Amino acid sequence: MDIVPEITRQSITNLVTNDKREDGRELNEYRDISIETDVISKAEGSARVKIGGTQVIVGIKPQLGSPFPDTPELGVLMTNCEMLPMADPNFEPGPPSDDSIELARVVDR
Repeated sequence: MDIVPEITRQSITNLVTNDKREDGRELNEYRDISIETDVISKAEGSARVKIGGTQVIVGIKPQLGSPFPDTPELGVLMTNCEMLPMADPNFEPGPPSDDSIELARVVDR
């Protein structure tokens, strides 16, 4: 397991002073980005986005429904977030965590 150094004001100041980031990149150096589409067969549309060592997988399933009575001219977009245990040891199986719920709310807004 990697040992993550403690992030302090001094460690951040040292990195900026030396024109480096915590992962060793220069301040103006971007991480590699890749995008794949149609990665989830059961979704109507899906994508995997990789930025450096971080990846996000998203799928959509549109469904026709009736608008709410108080907004008959508007549609509805519902979001859901699943943080799978295989992605990080801090994620646990079962009902959505507070972090999953908050992330879905932010995306929804």
